[in-house]
Amino acid sequence: MGLPQRREEADAVLILGGDGTVHRHLAQLVALNLPVLVVPHGSGNDFARALGLGSWRSALTAWRKFARGGGSLRTIDLGVISPLPASEAGTGEPTRTAAYESEIRQRSSSPGASHFFCCVGGVGLDAEVARRANQIPRWVRGHGGYALSLLPAICQFTPLQMEISVWGSEGTMGTRSCEPTVLAAFANAPAYGGGMKIAPRARLDDGKLDICLVRGVNRLKLFCLFPTIYFGRHLKVSGIEYFQIERLRLETDKPQDVYADGEYVCRTPIEVSVTRAALRVIT
Repeated sequence: MGLPQRREEADAVLILGGDGTVHRHLAQLVALNLPVLVVPHGSGNDFARALGLGSWRSALTAWRKFARGGGSLRTIDLGVISPLPASEAGTGEPTRTAAYESEIRQRSSSPGASHFFCCVGGVGLDAEVARRANQIPRWVRGHGGYALSLLPAICQFTPLQMEISVWGSEGTMGTRSCEPTVLAAFANAPAYGGGMKIAPRARLDDGKLDICLVRGVNRLKLFCLFPTIYFGRHLKVSGIEYFQIERLRLETDKPQDVYADGEYVCRTPIEVSVTRAALRVIT
């Protein structure tokens, strides 16, 4: 997809693809500040569904309304993931070895650089599932590829020691969680993975990120838990913590992959925040 280089070159940007396609162009789209129409044509399409665009027909209807000046524009937030150099990470548990700090410096993409995401980012089991799903053919990913990748991931995955710190109303940072965690998801939209409603209360324009933590539950409970996520019914299950924040810091005892919108972003440690009113979309 070729994007216009200057705002004056176009009235709007049309993206034919899924969450990953949108993700790869978010920085350019924010810089252009042009209205964006997403035509769902990917393996997940969770972002398009969050905008009420469930098919190309609904996208065409939205475009026609926009072209007639029908006011089908909406301004939404975006999540931001910033990789941290080892020197900026916290000093408490989990402790980091010199080898860990060296690997962070090598793998973190330009310390201080930020990556926008539109739907959901995560560390832990969901990142491992996304990695596996990206290795199977695209047509399989579009027909339950995330669910197919889940079974082998659960069988081999072990909980990670994570430290999650959040900022309070007075601007001070405190530790929210420091224990073995299976999954940490930070959501700007309700769903990922082709309809898994990991954050059913998330809204695209509320200035918050919804955080869902799955603690160190056993594999059998994980097998039983994940079907409920498709319906957003997992929040009352023991071992689940759900809350909203504007900014958090996440560290692990060893560098772990961070995925967002189904795409690899960087490795831990990271800071995650929300940018309000970052993108104009046609709905």
